[in-house]
Amino acid sequence: MYATDRRAPRRQRGLSLIELMVGIVVSLLVGLAAAGSAKVFTASQRQGISSGGMAVGASTALAAMKSDVASAGLGFFGDSTFKCHSLALSAGTSVKFDGASFAPARITRTGTGSAATDRLDVLYSTAIDGGANVLIAGTATSAAANLLSLLPVSTGQTVLMAPAAPGTTCLVRSVTAVTAATETTPQALAFGSSGTYNQGTFTSAPTFAEEDRIAVLGELRWSRYRLSGTNLLLERPMDGTSATLMRNVMGFRVQYGVSADDATTTLSGWVDPTGGTWGSVAGADVNRVRAVRLGLVTRSAQREKEDESGNCVASDAKPQLFGVDVEPDVTDWRCFRYRTSVVVVPLRNMVW
Repeated sequence: MYATDRRAPRRQRGLSLIELMVGIVVSLLVGLAAAGSAKVFTASQRQGISSGGMAVGASTALAAMKSDVASAGLGFFGDSTFKCHSLALSAGTSVKFDGASFAPARITRTGTGSAATDRLDVLYSTAIDGGANVLIAGTATSAAANLLSLLPVSTGQTVLMAPAAPGTTCLVRSVTAVTAATETTPQALAFGSSGTYNQGTFTSAPTFAEEDRIAVLGELRWSRYRLSGTNLLLERPMDGTSATLMRNVMGFRVQYGVSADDATTTLSGWVDPTGGTWGSVAGADVNRVRAVRLGLVTRSAQREKEDESGNCVASDAKPQLFGVDVEPDVTDWRCFRYRTSVVVVPLRNMVW
């Protein structure tokens, strides 16, 4: 008899080709779904970061402007009166004001309607006691002045020479020498040609008489805010420097908050810097300005996707400032989000 092998056949180990192919297909489907979700999540994240950055940037820029603008006029008021209806001011050899009309906070508008944009100039001193003045003795010129009482000023500081009542042009000078008063002579200030604000040549340099005023300014600050394209700039006209405060700014507009007359501190309304009175505010009308209202329109940097029909739905109307449209800088403006930010700044020095 022949012996036979009755052992069971070996079982197959691992995956069959069909099972492997099914697994690969399932993995591909899961990977494609995960990639699509990640892409949507990343786009949403970018849009959220862009919107959040736009809000933070606008708030930071307005806070910086508010702090600066709130000081407007410090040093140019005395005895509760705005003294300087016109000003003579130079920085180095460059004449900035040659007896021109002057306002501590002045708005200049260019363009009309949705294309309108504003420039805001703010001038103030750094001396906390700016405006506390003393009387001039005798006749003072752009070269020297004698004082009837002690003025706490030192060499290198800036002073403002102003009339007792508005009329004569105010004059800004740098003190180059101080002679102390004696029992028989008054305190004397010299304004030599080496001083920062003493080098310009004016068409008609103002002079001052007995009992006109002189006050310490400390340092003089002049800030200018304006748009250059879509960049909000801070410029320093005194030294020619500038910095970009914010990008993607579509609109920058400013309004005066005014009272009915110079004896009332209550606001009667907001006015645009246009027309005969407020287009170039000057003189006694400066006393009616109680506040300014600053407005910014910013655009998100991230463009949003169209809907299923291919239409942009991020914005359904153009942004507005103070009830007037602001023209975006792109033709597909509906694909972007916009933010309008407004801050009101009381001009405390002008109110007081």
